[in-house]
Amino acid sequence: MLCFGSVPEVRAQFGGNPNPQQSGTTGLQGKIPSPPPTTPATISTPVSGRTFTEIPITVSGLCKTGLLVKIFSNNIFVGSANCEGGSYSLQVDLFGGDNELVARVFDALDQPGPESNKVTVSFQDGQFAAFGQRISLTSNLAKLGAPVGKPLTWPIILSGGSGPYAISVDWGDGSAADLISQPFAGTFELSHTYKTAGIYRVIVKATDANGATAFLQLVGVGAGEVTQSATGSKNGEKSVGETKIVYIWWPLLLMVPIIFAMFWVGRRYELNAIHKQLEEQARLYGSEIQK
Repeated sequence: MLCFGSVPEVRAQFGGNPNPQQSGTTGLQGKIPSPPPTTPATISTPVSGRTFTEIPITVSGLCKTGLLVKIFSNNIFVGSANCEGGSYSLQVDLFGGDNELVARVFDALDQPGPESNKVTVSFQDGQFAAFGQRISLTSNLAKLGAPVGKPLTWPIILSGGSGPYAISVDWGDGSAADLISQPFAGTFELSHTYKTAGIYRVIVKATDANGATAFLQLVGVGAGEVTQSATGSKNGEKSVGETKIVYIWWPLLLMVPIIFAMFWVGRRYELNAIHKQLEEQARLYGSEIQK
């Protein structure tokens, strides 16, 4: 039996928050076990042996699309980016002297993959020579998400330099940058509410009282239903679907010619049956007349 009704709406939710509930929707929650990444990222730029006098520098390379790439310098987290189209690129700070850079990939379950090739570069720190200490930014969270319309709170670790500090944050969604003042070094929190679903490049900058600066790039996620206007900003990555809607039209389209064919065959069968019945009645009537 064939039944026809309203077209079903199939939703697959991929939230950047452990519990991305949305009114008017029904979804499935839970983590599907999967093996960790097996392909490491690579660091193509910079190459070992280079010496830099200005920061931040660009680190780029190849990776498996969809993974999160975290960059570490001397085993300290200095920035992250999503792998898009088989490659990544981000800007990172360096420490004074030698820096051993390595890229580590993580999947959606935060399972680590193998490490990349290691690249050693040097930074001649003019800030340290001028002020006797440098300023740095890092975080325990390389990627953080929250449902659209809900605040996202991100802990940031500030060290070195001299207070007070001026902090600017570009959330990558086209909104005006946040400007805040931080009196002392230590851990502080940044907060933002995304209005459109997508994955965004978050850039945090800090400047201390002496003009020394620090830089940190992160990945922010607004979880929810994507609209056509969700394109981010020039500093943000292109938004991708947190909720995918698939309208299943093709079964109905395939059934249309079948329905017409069945109707035509049934009609032909009905006409043939009526014609045969009339012939049989005529034959019987002729036999009665001959008797």
